[in-house]
Amino acid sequence: MTVNYELPLAQKIRKDIVRALNDFDMIQANDRIMVCVSGGKDSTILSLLLKEIQRRAEINFTFECLCLDQKQPGFDASAFIQFYKDHDIPLTIVERDTYSVVKEKTPEGKAYCTLCSKFRRAILYDQASAMGIKKLALGHHRDDLIETLFLNMFYVGNMSSMPPKLLNDEGTHTVIRPLCYVKEDDLIELKNQWNFPIIPCNLCGSQEGLKRKKMKKLIKELEVDIPNVGSSLMTAMKNVKPRHLLDSSLWKF
Repeated sequence: MTVNYELPLAQKIRKDIVRALNDFDMIQANDRIMVCVSGGKDSTILSLLLKEIQRRAEINFTFECLCLDQKQPGFDASAFIQFYKDHDIPLTIVERDTYSVVKEKTPEGKAYCTLCSKFRRAILYDQASAMGIKKLALGHHRDDLIETLFLNMFYVGNMSSMPPKLLNDEGTHTVIRPLCYVKEDDLIELKNQWNFPIIPCNLCGSQEGLKRKKMKKLIKELEVDIPNVGSSLMTAMKNVKPRHLLDSSLWKF
């Protein structure tokens, strides 16, 4: 199975990625990057297009992919592994049984995502350190950033999202999100055009009524009346005016 990088949508997404890489200085010469792939559409497309960007880039950098087998029921990476071999992209599968722990420790009616993501993040940092890698690329897209902004505003009470580039609290690893300008609808359509294998997650998508799903639904409803609301929200996150907000710690009144 091969992918066609010359499809108009593939070129559009690649250009969105390159724009993000340049805007936020995500990759420097001689970087070695670990692309964290889940088996889903977003991180898979990121790894495929990053290989094409690597081929075209004026600077040298390398990347390899890592996928966690968290022992969800039905996890089968065989077709996924073969796909990466066919495209000459290094892929490592790391096995950790976080599924049973998350199921056991999460109270009834609460979301699995918070605890699961903590386990996953810790494992990824540990693996990156063991491999001597200090930069991790994640597959969060534009809609993830917008939904996180809404989640934090509505449920947490702060104005924050997923930054496109972040140095972790320990100062040991840098996280980059090259898909931060890419719309999820574009990723869905390119997945359909390329038709590559995915590994379904039987944990994250198994719960109904999650807050993130509510945010996704709200944004879709807003787009009916305000077709460019996604672009406006992304522009707003890049055009912050703190003195027009209410954080008194920023100013001496």
